[in-house]
Amino acid sequence: MIIDLRSDTVTKASKGMLDAMFSAEVGDDVFREDPTVNKLEERLATLFGKEKALFFPSGSMANQIAIKLHTQPGEQVICDKYAHIYNYEVGGVAFHSGASCKLIDGQRGMFTAEQVEEAINPSEYYYSQTRLVEVENTTNKGGGACWDFQEFEKIKTVCKRHNLGFHIDGARVWNAMVAKNEMPVQYGHTFDTISVCLSKGLGCPVGSVLIGDADIMKRSLSLRKLFGGNMRQIGYLAAAGLYALDHNIERLADDHKKAKEIGVELSTLSMIKKVEPIETNIVIFELNEDVDEAKFLNKLKENNIFIIGMGSRKLRMVTHLDYTDAMHNTLLEVLRKLK
Repeated sequence: MIIDLRSDTVTKASKGMLDAMFSAEVGDDVFREDPTVNKLEERLATLFGKEKALFFPSGSMANQIAIKLHTQPGEQVICDKYAHIYNYEVGGVAFHSGASCKLIDGQRGMFTAEQVEEAINPSEYYYSQTRLVEVENTTNKGGGACWDFQEFEKIKTVCKRHNLGFHIDGARVWNAMVAKNEMPVQYGHTFDTISVCLSKGLGCPVGSVLIGDADIMKRSLSLRKLFGGNMRQIGYLAAAGLYALDHNIERLADDHKKAKEIGVELSTLSMIKKVEPIETNIVIFELNEDVDEAKFLNKLKENNIFIIGMGSRKLRMVTHLDYTDAMHNTLLEVLRKLK
């Protein structure tokens, strides 16, 4: 039994999902003739209360094109110091859009409307002009933390007052919605653009979707082509997304439950300095200074358990739909033996 908790991206398509993919009706999407991807895009646009949606091969590409839709070279994006667009997208904000990032020192990847107000540059010509505010929900480096939606609404008010765009990296937004009992249309009303991932918690092999109203999205198709992201018979992948929307959202609560149970067990280990608060499916914990991280990871590997390090003696586990009850029980037993 291999227990892979490195990420919720390691999942394999289920039989039901594969059946949906194999039976998908497809066409050439470069000609916009793939009926299944059109159905997925229309469904997600409607779900979030927006006019347009576009399928992408990755969340990073969806985020980077959203930034390019909102900004011009030399302008600035406000985001948290832990933001995925800043830390894990290969400097794409600078490379693709010629923009810079103004980093906010938030709490677990989240910040306040007041901090946004303070981060907006003055209007004088010798400043980089602030153009976009970007947030992430749930926060990856923040341990799967969920924003208070009221704070989103306050930030939106600041954005409107200063004529700024508002984008959300919703890589794990489905987890946030399940944990906080939120609805997609709330996000649609608050954000100008929304990227949602289908290949993390929802278990698809590939795919993210960028969602927004027609005006902001009118260049998204040509920019996807520019980035090399246009594909042909992608209905096979879109069918997986449609299946996931029907079958894999509500079950995210089970991933959250397992993550919290792992956290409880980790908190009893003397070698663990701290377990970060757990709201969704990400568990981040810190080893004591006298604990050898490599030896700790190797001990887990000896039991076919795989997790990742995040630097500064912090480690991460991520629960997902392929993490079974049997795997969960085995993991808890192994952790108990580490005491």
